[in-house]
Amino acid sequence: MGTITVNVDDKTEKKFREAVKEKKGIGKGKLGSAISEAMNQWIKLNSDDEIAKRQIALMERGFDLGGITVKHRSELYERGV
Repeated sequence: MGTITVNVDDKTEKKFREAVKEKKGIGKGKLGSAISEAMNQWIKLNSDDEIAKRQIALMERGFDLGGITVKHRSELYERGV
C-alpha cells in the first residue's frame, strides 16, 4: 500500500468528506477507500482505451456541419472543370 500526500483546497475537502460520510458512513478506512475508488475511476476514464472508445463513438455519431452536401469539388467554386 502506498502513501500519497496531497494538498486540496478546503472547500473541495469538506465536500468530499461529507460525500464519503453520506455514502460510506463514518469509520476507519472509509476516506481512504473513497479516495482509492476516485483514483481508479479517474484512471479508467483517462486510460488510452477509454479515450479511444469515446472518440470513435463521437466519430460514428457524426457531426452536424450545417447540412451543406457537395457531390463534387467543382460545386464549391465558380470555375469550370
